[in-house]
Amino acid sequence: MEKILGESGFAAFFNDPRSLVMIIIAFVLLYLGIVKKFEPLLLVPIAFGVLMANFPLTGILNENSGLFWFFYQGVEKAIYPSIIFLGIGAMTDFGPLIARPSSLLLGAAAQLGIFSAFLLALALGFDPSVAAAIGVIGGADGPTSILVASRLAIKYLPAIAIAAYSYMALIPMIQPPLMRLITTKKEREIKMEQLRPVSKTEKIVFPIAVATIVILLIPDTAPLIGMLMLGNLFRECGVTERLSDTAQNALCNIVTIFLGLSVGCKAVAESFLTWDTIKIIILGLLAFLLSTAGGLVFGKIMCKLSGGKINPLIGSAGVSAVPMAARVAQVEGQKANPANFLLMHAMGPNVAGVIGSAVAAGFMLKVFGG
Repeated sequence: MEKILGESGFAAFFNDPRSLVMIIIAFVLLYLGIVKKFEPLLLVPIAFGVLMANFPLTGILNENSGLFWFFYQGVEKAIYPSIIFLGIGAMTDFGPLIARPSSLLLGAAAQLGIFSAFLLALALGFDPSVAAAIGVIGGADGPTSILVASRLAIKYLPAIAIAAYSYMALIPMIQPPLMRLITTKKEREIKMEQLRPVSKTEKIVFPIAVATIVILLIPDTAPLIGMLMLGNLFRECGVTERLSDTAQNALCNIVTIFLGLSVGCKAVAESFLTWDTIKIIILGLLAFLLSTAGGLVFGKIMCKLSGGKINPLIGSAGVSAVPMAARVAQVEGQKANPANFLLMHAMGPNVAGVIGSAVAAGFMLKVFGG
């Protein structure tokens, strides 16, 4: 019995008590995911990955033999984020963006936080490639953040991924105060006209055209943009219903489990509990706030130029957290005017934000990927 206890994980905690801190962090993340329902489909597997990785003596992270080491290859090779984008494409209706192409401008404006956080990270002494990966948190897009971090800042991937998904989960708490600060009540009350109907042909041509133009322009966007548009083509073409259903449900759910565990398992005490991690979390929050502000400010500009026909709240959905950011715009719009229905209008900038963050990520990979 004494030998069993002496060689147990309980005894190993005395050698590195920092593992206990990480286990407590895992418990907090599990609480947020399960009790508070903050992005539970991702936060729960990430938190459990953190928990498992910080149990001593398990060997699950051992190279070429540990279970989680094999799982992690899907992150390191950028397989999981690309498959997640396939599922997002299959789930998402691009109709609102096609009906109002000007939504692309709101999605572009909401990338302000990416480049602002990049400059701030440089000012804090981070290597340019790491600063680029930190900046992408501002896009509020977990898979994109993971892909860029896996290429440019593998050491900081756990901190970047956890920050990205945490802020995505906290959108209903973070965005509304900023929306009320930047916009006036009169602007929030604006009712928007119904979007024009979008033909089936337009919906089929759109993903093919976007994939062709964007990937030829910035080849590094191919894994994300290509899979996003393929998923949407499955949804819209009318002859691949089974593939669309698989991409939206079974495949996306399976990969989400592996992705969450893989991200969490790299959050081990010796690499995670550092000042750099704290800086990344703060910079990620600033990036997200600036991205939201960029979308709102440009929304106000479009409101003026349109003669008051565009509610600037939809600019906040330019961050790429689909469809949560669009739902927050809808909720805030209805608080100001119960007759307001902004969801479909906000989905245009929301989808544009997904494309915009992928393009920004491709740009960062092109410039700093060597």
